[in-house]
Amino acid sequence: PAMAQTVEFTVINNSSYDLHYFYTSPSTDDSWGEDLLGADGILEAGYNASATIGDGSDECLYDFKFVMENGAELIEPEIDICTLSSYTIND
Repeated sequence: PAMAQTVEFTVINNSSYDLHYFYTSPSTDDSWGEDLLGADGILEAGYNASATIGDGSDECLYDFKFVMENGAELIEPEIDICTLSSYTIND
């Protein structure tokens, strides 16, 4: 049987805007998990940070939702976190 996993990877903000919220969920779920940046977290434009997904799921395909400082939302479906070492946000 598959084991629950904790996955760490680097988020690279290569966009022109600060990242204010970063949500994930298994692609099979209908709701977003907690903000991975935390209550006071902001990933400034041009910087990177470590992110950890440790929600107890054994799924590999996750949806990502990024909310930028200007209110723009970027949703990326079906990211394979089992092989992910970094993810870059672009404009």
